[in-house]
Amino acid sequence: APPRRGLLCAAGRLLLRLGPARRPFRTAVTYQTEEENCMAEIVNVVFVDRSGQRIPVKGRVGDDVLRLAQRNGIDLEGACEASLACSTCHVYVSPDFVDKLPTPDEREEDMLDMAPLLQENSRLGCQIILCKELEGAEFTLPKITRNFYVDGHVPKPH
Repeated sequence: APPRRGLLCAAGRLLLRLGPARRPFRTAVTYQTEEENCMAEIVNVVFVDRSGQRIPVKGRVGDDVLRLAQRNGIDLEGACEASLACSTCHVYVSPDFVDKLPTPDEREEDMLDMAPLLQENSRLGCQIILCKELEGAEFTLPKITRNFYVDGHVPKPH
């Protein structure tokens, strides 16, 4: 068998296999995405669900809190699929980490105004992007959310 040829990421995983003519079998977009995922730094955070249970989760730099929760089976709805059209991914950010987040923009503020049980440390999970500075952050789910979908549609994460 011919030796494995291709490009390796920092973890040594074969990202791009090269054929006999050294032409890649994958697109540049796929290569870039896989390379970024392979090299992404881990960020440890904790979700506190509606019953008070603490759920430690490992995310990657660049993940948003909504999708991270959904990937880990945490009941954070995200009815608008992160399009800033609802407040169902409303979370409370632990006080030590609120100031480490960028200031919410006007669209996020408008959606937060519709969230029940709003607090000073309220943010939308879809707008919180993990970075190394959020290592150890806690995201608490409020006791209730308000979903304005008339038909009760609950989207499934992609």
